[in-house]
Amino acid sequence: MVTSRASITIIKLPTLPHKGREREREREMELTQRGAIMEEEEELEIWNYTFGFVKIAVVKCAIELGIAEAIENHGGPMTLSELSSSLNCAPSSLHRIMRFLVHYRLFKETPTSHGSIAYEQTPMSRRLLTQGHNSLVALFLLESSPVMLAPWHRLGARVLAKEESAFETAHGKDLWSYTAVDEGHSKLLNDAMASMARGTVPAVIEGCPEMFDGIGSLVDVGGGNGTALGLLVKGFPWIRGINFDLPHVVCAADQEWHGVEHVGGDMFQSVPMADAVFIMQVLHDWGDNECIQILKKCRESIPKEKGKVIIVETIIEEEEEERDKLKFVRLMLDMVMMAHTNKGKERTLKEWDYVLGQAGFSRYNVKPIHAVQSVIEAFP
Repeated sequence: MVTSRASITIIKLPTLPHKGREREREREMELTQRGAIMEEEEELEIWNYTFGFVKIAVVKCAIELGIAEAIENHGGPMTLSELSSSLNCAPSSLHRIMRFLVHYRLFKETPTSHGSIAYEQTPMSRRLLTQGHNSLVALFLLESSPVMLAPWHRLGARVLAKEESAFETAHGKDLWSYTAVDEGHSKLLNDAMASMARGTVPAVIEGCPEMFDGIGSLVDVGGGNGTALGLLVKGFPWIRGINFDLPHVVCAADQEWHGVEHVGGDMFQSVPMADAVFIMQVLHDWGDNECIQILKKCRESIPKEKGKVIIVETIIEEEEEERDKLKFVRLMLDMVMMAHTNKGKERTLKEWDYVLGQAGFSRYNVKPIHAVQSVIEAFP
């Protein structure tokens, strides 16, 4: 309705019904509350970033003390007194360590019949046992070692320096040159890779058994101490395995695997002939040019008609997948490549398509498995 008073025009807008005003107020309150919750969550999250290193340090302390081993060897839960006595350490300090580890669910508290508290294992703490199929101790000790931590302090400098290696800046030589002359670090690295293989190879065997049909001989390029190939030959006993790595690596390789021959050499020069090539978590250590060179040598070593190269590597999805619970691990691994290698990286499918095409492969299949990595089956 419009009424005129002198030169002023007054427009009366229709008022919202009572229920409409209520809904609007409720919506405003809901948005305000949601904003406050998000702000609170972000405030809490920044503390995790600030003191994230504490988790690494305390878990490493637990490994070095042998807490998981002590409880496992005891055969059941241990009180603080029993645990401190077994580890020969101060109860007050151990209590604080255990309080932290219990909070993060690495160990569990359980009441005893005497009314005291005892500590028991969890599935996570069992991964801190030095022995065992699912142990991640070797990998954890590698990544938390002073040698591998130092490059992280130079990550920003690497970005600013446009590809100058953070590892090389920290240690004066690249990772592979450093490992070649440091026997202790070489063992740490190979033990860590074997630890990862014990988790990944069973997923390959379970998820892609058909890929190994008809293969009489298989060369594992960059196979380290032979754990990955040993597990494959055990799973597919008709295969003759050739574990191929640098001479100083295969000299210290595990000789216990039946059906595995260890051969030293340089994958940039040539790869031993076989029906198929297996290469796991090697190509991500290198830039595209080196990656293409390695893949060409792999392609040259297999029969043109029936040969194949089986690649086990991380593939970073370019689009967000809500169900992909492991994407954060893949992104972290990409940062590890940036810190520890000269030009290595975790690749997207588009980037894998490029290097495979440049290396002369005519086609390839990609198969996800129950692991951080996927399997790429490439054909000449």
